[in-house]
Amino acid sequence: MRTREGGRTVDEAAVIARVRAGTPEAYAELVRAHTGIALRAARALGAGADAEDVVQQAFFKAYCALGRFRDGSAFRPWLLSIVANETRNTVRRAGRQRSLADREAAFIKAEPLKSSSADPAVAALASERRIALLGALEKLSEDHRLVVTYRYLLEMDEPETAAALGWPRGTVKSRLSRALRKLCRLLPELEPRRPLGTKGGGEGDE
Repeated sequence: MRTREGGRTVDEAAVIARVRAGTPEAYAELVRAHTGIALRAARALGAGADAEDVVQQAFFKAYCALGRFRDGSAFRPWLLSIVANETRNTVRRAGRQRSLADREAAFIKAEPLKSSSADPAVAALASERRIALLGALEKLSEDHRLVVTYRYLLEMDEPETAAALGWPRGTVKSRLSRALRKLCRLLPELEPRRPLGTKGGGEGDE
């Protein structure tokens, strides 16, 4: 598998082979390539100020487990499954959930607005929507929150999401569908517009 690091492509399989062959310093290429999304994942999942420690520990555990890494698999979803577990353990040890404000501030820090020259009104609206979305995510079950976070906040495709969460692709599809329907009820502005005078279909699926 190959991944982009800055302006160049990293051949993950070749790097992993070099590490296994006795060149541990080659692992730094994988760290550079995936630190950004690992931090975004940790922060989006609630690590807050502990995100850098979580990611460092996740990279260390991934390095120690490279001997069990399946050849031909993608490194990123495998790493993010470790990040998710480390984040969960960190939050549990802290004995409290991060506040919504903490998550929003951390996520903005990890993923700044596209351009400093953007219209301030547009930026403010985007921020309000992000806050509303994060607030709605807090009301979902953990499985639904995870699948939405990976697919949309982290912009992972379906196979990567399935690999990161350790679920079959069919489970990803069904849970994502249910999660999005619940989000639409929590955030009506996400509902597709219907012609006036028509009734929405009932939902019997929780």
